[in-house]
Amino acid sequence: MALAAAFARAANLYWFTVFPRARRQIAYWRRRASDVPDEALRRLALSTQREERGNLEGAAAFAAFAPRSMRGNVVRAAVAFQAIYDYVDSLVEQPADDALANGRRLHQALDVAVTPGLPHQDYYAHHCNKDDGGYLVDLVDTCRNALESLPSYSTVQVPARRAVARMVDYQTLIHASGGDAAERLQAWAGQCTPPGMDLRWWETAASSASSLLVFALMVEAAQPHRATAYIARIERTYHPWIGALHVLLDSLVDHLDDATSGHLSLVAHYHGPEDAADRLSKIARAAREHAEGLELRAAHLLLLAAMACFYLSADAAQDEYARLAARKIENTLGRLARPMLLILRTRRAAARGGACYRNLRRTFTALRSYRSGSQG
Repeated sequence: MALAAAFARAANLYWFTVFPRARRQIAYWRRRASDVPDEALRRLALSTQREERGNLEGAAAFAAFAPRSMRGNVVRAAVAFQAIYDYVDSLVEQPADDALANGRRLHQALDVAVTPGLPHQDYYAHHCNKDDGGYLVDLVDTCRNALESLPSYSTVQVPARRAVARMVDYQTLIHASGGDAAERLQAWAGQCTPPGMDLRWWETAASSASSLLVFALMVEAAQPHRATAYIARIERTYHPWIGALHVLLDSLVDHLDDATSGHLSLVAHYHGPEDAADRLSKIARAAREHAEGLELRAAHLLLLAAMACFYLSADAAQDEYARLAARKIENTLGRLARPMLLILRTRRAAARGGACYRNLRRTFTALRSYRSGSQG
């Protein structure tokens, strides 16, 4: 009953106080991306925002659990940070003479974004395109200015930078070239595994790639008082458990696309669908148990469920490889998952219906134009 009430309250806060702010922020950054002078960078910035809009809305969702007076600042910080992550990830996929140096320098924008006072770098130093009209710098400044206004940010800044350092290392390694790139990623992930954790190296790598800990720390930074010991518990909950589930689910629903494109697939390291299902359900159970021990218990449980259901509601979660894992994770999350899945599946269906209607309208318009031309 307590979780049901928390869900209803969170849904109300999100749709009426967070989502409108998130839409305004997303619209603002889309206009800002439209002004990027370099055509290639402008096209990349716009396409990334369009394709990763769900990431931006998901990041903003954390603000529903921030105090009302801080909610707008958390939305600004979260949307800007996620926009940086998505944008630089797209940038490093472009050809570069030194892919390793290019990836590390571009991803340094994430560290500057969570560190007020840290000087900007020449983020495009190793990239073939450079003139973004200050777009990336503006994103970074918006994020860190908003973070600096949060009352407890000084308490969470160090773990936030640790999380970002892991993200930068992961992104740099997966985009590195060379025959030993996979071995370097495996060696690095093995060193990052927290002591005593029964995790395989790609599960640790997944946790290190996740941005969710940063957003959880933003929520905690918005609270008036936070002890260092409590923030350490937040860090242990998201790294590795919630973060690992986040990126492994992303890999799960993308596994067919990754196989076609040749991109790194973390779930491909499992020994088949049964092994993946067993491991992901175990990680989901650990994530839930750790979240239940936090002060903002309901908030972190709902954020966990919302994240998982975002992926479980995707059509790709019902294909032959992913179906068993999706069902086991849904059962592990139990009552937390069912209302989330209903909402997200309904929203996805509505989006598909809207896209279908728009495509039909374009087709009929084209046919009318063709008929008019033929008759003429």
